[in-house]
Amino acid sequence: MAGHYGKLALVGFAGLLAGTALTLNYSALADKESQAPLPVEELRAFTDVFARIKSDYVEPVDDKKLITEAINGMLSGLDPHSSYLDVEGFKDLQVGTQGEFGGLGIEVGMEDGFVKVVSPIEDTPAYRAGLKTGDLIIKLDDTPVKGLSLNDAVKRMRGKPGSQIGLTILRKGEQKPIVIKLTRAVIKIRSVKFKLLDPGYGYVRVTQFQEHTGDLLVESLQKLYKENKEPLKGLILDLRNDPGGLLNGAVAVSAAFIKPDALVVYTEGRTEDAKMRLTASRENYLRPMQPDYLSKLPEGVKTVPMVVLVNGGSASASEIVAGALQDHKRAVIMGTQTFGKGSVQTILPLGNNTAIKLTTARYYTPSGRSIQAKGIVPDIVVEDPLNPSDESMNVREADLEKHLSNGQEQEAPAKPEPTKTQEKDQKPGKDAKPVERKPLEPGEVVAKDDYQVNQALNLLKGLHIIQRN
Repeated sequence: MAGHYGKLALVGFAGLLAGTALTLNYSALADKESQAPLPVEELRAFTDVFARIKSDYVEPVDDKKLITEAINGMLSGLDPHSSYLDVEGFKDLQVGTQGEFGGLGIEVGMEDGFVKVVSPIEDTPAYRAGLKTGDLIIKLDDTPVKGLSLNDAVKRMRGKPGSQIGLTILRKGEQKPIVIKLTRAVIKIRSVKFKLLDPGYGYVRVTQFQEHTGDLLVESLQKLYKENKEPLKGLILDLRNDPGGLLNGAVAVSAAFIKPDALVVYTEGRTEDAKMRLTASRENYLRPMQPDYLSKLPEGVKTVPMVVLVNGGSASASEIVAGALQDHKRAVIMGTQTFGKGSVQTILPLGNNTAIKLTTARYYTPSGRSIQAKGIVPDIVVEDPLNPSDESMNVREADLEKHLSNGQEQEAPAKPEPTKTQEKDQKPGKDAKPVERKPLEPGEVVAKDDYQVNQALNLLKGLHIIQRN
């Protein structure tokens, strides 16, 4: 499919960050074929309710408020990711994809009327304050979250940089609610970080997929190869807690490591616009007439042994990259099962600088696996002993209320489940007590005691010894 970059595509959540795989589509809704006749009786009921509220509600209500809330309810009742974007929300989404926005730096979703933390983003107020995946936000300052829509809760968490907000959260294992004071900031995220771990072994972390993630990846790989002074023996691509972002960024990152024109991901939906096949081709990750930054990749990048790290906070664009590299047998996927956000949201502008974010398709890996509500199962399951998973606490797409189904009656097996021996060797002991890992210091790329990174490094060194012999 040529010229896909004409659509703004993102992959992630309805939350504080604009990290959703969205497609910006300006086609008019009225132009869609097969329009069903209007449900007259239901519309009459709507107008009756509208009129009764206007005449009988205890206080006067503005027409605009009633209609806006009706639109919100109509969309939020579909799935966790469809929503109405008012002027402020539409602007925030557009700004967020450029890598700079105001807020706290967390991806959130809605569950049972409360706000759930999907993933705190590195180098943000939320990350530094110690928020965790699965935290349940029950109060914003003195305002209970129960009864607020997700958009309303997000608006309350936004604010002037430097201002403070108190989050009251429930956390698994804590007997009492925890109150955390956060200072809002303009969030500036450099989406790619890198480090030479050992001579010959590089580490690249993608924190979020943005407009410039592809060229930042090339820049990082160039510097790694220059620092190492010879081709790398192994590379770790870290996608843990990466909540998603621009679809084009996911295609670019995948294309950096697989063969040209190889299939990265495809989508299936009801309309022709919702059916896409995205390959590792320049038109799927570059703007028209933009120079191809992937042509500057160091020699050997497409064949260097790779490990991709994922966890339950890896979603959307991260899952697309992991699924593509797994299906093409380009990398070993290591870590824990990913979030399972495998649906496409299309941004449909309505005029007056507002829009709706509507789920229009599902994502499938090159081999035909649906990512939705399942995620990517690692080839090698390795848990972090400093942050062991608790299945009762892990929040994934399948746990969200009204989540879209996987769409496959008989799901293709993702990968063979690890053996019990593997799990026993890799999981911490039953008596092991979790130890909190300190947030990374400014300028620090990866913690020295990062167990999963060290396991990936050991695997790459072992593979190099085997190949050499």
